[in-house]
Amino acid sequence: MEQHPFTKAYVVTVDMGYGHQRAAYPLSDIAVRPASIPGDNHTQIISANNYPGIPGRDRRRWESGRALYETISRMKKLPIIGKPIFGVLDYFQKIEPFYPRRDLSHPSAQVKQIYRMIKRGFGKDLIDKLNQEPLPFITTFFNTAFFAEEHGYSGEIYCLCTDTDVSRAWVPLNPQRSRIKYLAPTRRVSDRLCQYGVAEKNIFLTGFPLPKENIGGARAEILRSNLGCRISNLDPKGMYQNKYQATLDQYLGMKYCRMDAGHKLTITFAVGGAGAQRDIGIEILNSLHPYIDRGDIVLNLVAGARKDVYDYYAREIHRLHLDRSHGGCVNVLYSQSKYEYFKRFNQMLHKTDILWTKPSELSFYAALGIPIIMSPGIGSQEVFNRAWLHSIGAGFEQEDPRYTHEWLFDWLDSGWLAEAAMEGFLDAPRNGTYQIENLVLRGKLPDMEDAQLL
Repeated sequence: MEQHPFTKAYVVTVDMGYGHQRAAYPLSDIAVRPASIPGDNHTQIISANNYPGIPGRDRRRWESGRALYETISRMKKLPIIGKPIFGVLDYFQKIEPFYPRRDLSHPSAQVKQIYRMIKRGFGKDLIDKLNQEPLPFITTFFNTAFFAEEHGYSGEIYCLCTDTDVSRAWVPLNPQRSRIKYLAPTRRVSDRLCQYGVAEKNIFLTGFPLPKENIGGARAEILRSNLGCRISNLDPKGMYQNKYQATLDQYLGMKYCRMDAGHKLTITFAVGGAGAQRDIGIEILNSLHPYIDRGDIVLNLVAGARKDVYDYYAREIHRLHLDRSHGGCVNVLYSQSKYEYFKRFNQMLHKTDILWTKPSELSFYAALGIPIIMSPGIGSQEVFNRAWLHSIGAGFEQEDPRYTHEWLFDWLDSGWLAEAAMEGFLDAPRNGTYQIENLVLRGKLPDMEDAQLL
């Protein structure tokens, strides 16, 4: 039995897209590496697919899977052949309908394939290195949880699920006999894991880990201040504030009501790790061009860690002459390091009024009181993330981006976006980082009594 308390843990993720690493980033405070895996200047979090000293065979296995997913994600937009090709990949990681409730514990073909590779030694080098100095093991990817169990990791194993619902791929070959402990971001994930055969004693409802710098401790002072400023931009005619002043006073706090935003209306458009939807950002830019020129709106285009997306945005901004005339109202966020990108992105969120993105792991960021405009999803899990955002009232389907200058202002004048900001703040779990740290390091069970049903 694990002894508490610990002060550090191994936080293990994979460098594929952004979802798994973004989930790990808020746990940076407790992350440490063993002497056998040197750290770098940006993070102590361990990437299982490219850590120092990874065997070449393991690296090639990881790289082939990552390259395939990113290539097919970008191909989805191709006429005629794109959607069928992506559909084949998505079939193997699809999430079955939740109802009727039933036993879904039979392992999928994907899980069986993973275990065949593990039996041939996949991941053993990483676990052998961590076993030299065992600590609690937290991972944001299912393969690495399976590595730890199958290769005999001697510490506790925690697997953090990164979407609002999960496929059978997240659960081991024999879930009833597994000792992997699951950190569930939503009640639906908890219930889904039970359908897959995971023992209830191994499921902990914690919420998704969000960046501490955007929350501000137990009383969420930073979050409340940001939200108070945001609502004044999202509700310019006072439609929401006048109708729901009592709600704002009670749940946000009187001192955060009717605040001066202190910044222009700011939209942040973020592409995913494959960079597949970069063109939407330029459609938004074209539509809002006059408002940006006048200094009425700030548009942040998030290229993440993709240089090709950054170059694309830079060319388009130059084409529109916005590089000379926008007065600081167009910003492109790019960093070679994903962890530096996450840090700068979280800073950008302090003054972001609307987050426009596909319904990825960023769906959970609705808990920061930021309304989400959803671009088309990629993959089965994003269908469920989209439904979850709708269910809590924190997300909207994008209208045609070419006419953003028309429908966006209708939404603002109605107060809908301010209402969505408050719904996310009230109903999406925001304390996942603290809950996970307390559970893993101190053995304190999560307190999620007020979490939503779904």
